[in-house]
Amino acid sequence: MSQRLGDLLVKEKVITPEQLEQAMKAQKDAPNSRLGGILVKLGFLTDEDVTNFLSRQYGVPAINLSFFEIDSAVVKLIPHDTAKRYQILPLSRVGASLTIAMVDPTNVFAMDDIKFMTGFNIEPVVASETAIMEGIEKAYNVSAPEENLEAVMASMSEDEADVELQAEEEDVGLAALEKSADEAPIVKLVNIILTEAVKRGASDIHVEPYEKELRVRFRIDGMLQPIMSPPMKLKDAITSRIKIMAKLDISEKRLPQDGRIMLKMQFGGKKKQLDYRVSTLPTLWGEKVVMRLLDKENLRLDMTKLGFEPESLVKFEKAILKPYGMVLVTGPTGSGKTNTLYSAISRLNQPDTNIMTAEDPVEFQLAGVNQVQMKEAIGLNFAAALRAFLRQDPNIILVGEIRDFETAEIAIKAALTGHLVLSTLHTNGAPETISRLMNMGIEPFLVATSVHLIQAQRLVRRICGECAEVVDLPYQALIEAGFSPEEAKTVKVKKGKGCGVCNNSGYKGRTGLYEVMEVDDELRELILVGASALELKKKAIERGMITLRRSGLIKAMNGIVSLEEVARETVH
Repeated sequence: MSQRLGDLLVKEKVITPEQLEQAMKAQKDAPNSRLGGILVKLGFLTDEDVTNFLSRQYGVPAINLSFFEIDSAVVKLIPHDTAKRYQILPLSRVGASLTIAMVDPTNVFAMDDIKFMTGFNIEPVVASETAIMEGIEKAYNVSAPEENLEAVMASMSEDEADVELQAEEEDVGLAALEKSADEAPIVKLVNIILTEAVKRGASDIHVEPYEKELRVRFRIDGMLQPIMSPPMKLKDAITSRIKIMAKLDISEKRLPQDGRIMLKMQFGGKKKQLDYRVSTLPTLWGEKVVMRLLDKENLRLDMTKLGFEPESLVKFEKAILKPYGMVLVTGPTGSGKTNTLYSAISRLNQPDTNIMTAEDPVEFQLAGVNQVQMKEAIGLNFAAALRAFLRQDPNIILVGEIRDFETAEIAIKAALTGHLVLSTLHTNGAPETISRLMNMGIEPFLVATSVHLIQAQRLVRRICGECAEVVDLPYQALIEAGFSPEEAKTVKVKKGKGCGVCNNSGYKGRTGLYEVMEVDDELRELILVGASALELKKKAIERGMITLRRSGLIKAMNGIVSLEEVARETVH
């Protein structure tokens, strides 16, 4: 705002261009200071002049805080650090509107944050920086940490159901749980959490109870970020509300449960279908709830946009276009394996092809694909589904995960009898997958003849395009990261500085790192003689395999990812 404020003050002849220039110079020496405050310090304006000018310019009322009595219940709505960071002070609440004093009435980020945090509509008024900072110190008395939503909920609903949790967990009556879960503030709070996750591009929502705190965190671009701490007394009500939405048993608190929430929401003038996969887990202090957001619009089915190196993509496409054999995708949870397999299936999905999938759970519904949801409780597991598939005249079979010998054995037999089998495994790299299959009890000759390609992958955060800047790293550090001596002389790696677009993280969005190991005749021979993962890796690199670390370094050279991200997700 500072540049704009200065220009407006000059335009309205409140200050001269020379005075503005002097203030701008002074601001360079104190970069965290506001232009208005500097103009006051230099004696060109008074606090009152600045607030009155902003009030006229933006049509926002001005207020003199020294004559205003601040409601202590309203102060509790906003944590002290938030008030200090945005230089705002909550003043009063009428109905669903909260009046806050601000130094900068154009700061929409501050208003959005406060609206999300409290659930109220924000009415800004302008006050001077000095008055607001003094008001914050006085109102907050900076001693005890605030529970930022307690007062919100108390003020939203006077007759709130009392669902206190004692030191020993008490059985709250079912009727009381249902009643508290349907209270308007709880419904509103849960809706805010669900919609805010979509707005912020989160992949998971964690609602976690601890001894003295209830914490809500979002996983954004693969990293968990704390979002809010609702008051402890709402713990049972929030959990019950989510369980009711997911059609789970709210009276069962001792066992883990899984469910699904399907919602339609209005976003940017169009209806959006949202799907949350809900998992509850009993912990020491209550039930932890994790919701995985399955947003169809975030599913990338175009394989060329996943981040493959061109030569790796050629190998992968060649393997999935073969009429039979096995293609395995490996990596930890949340590394994009499902997305890769769905991309492969949509590439192969033709009217003349019968595609069958066994998934636990079915994450996205794909047109023209026969998808089967696993139900362990009734004996429908991967092995049982695979046996049934083989009697259904399939061309392509997708098995969600190979977890045991039985599933692995049927999948390999299917791959050897004229079917293309796609599946996932939890291993660290492509060569280790061979050893894992053998450890499960599969004979080396079966592995060697059935597996055509193994791909390991990771997801890393992309550098924000708005604030990317080149960083100077010592030659030795680049060598240690894995660059060759020739590359280390010329390579320019980048890093995000942090800006409003990326929420000051320096990262925006994610891309994949891929290690694609084609099982050719030379590798088959090594598998047949029981070679170790290390020997297989050495031979695969000789045969042109790009390792996960190398895939990361190529992307770092191209300015897509930072070296810190590559080091965090891969080993040398």
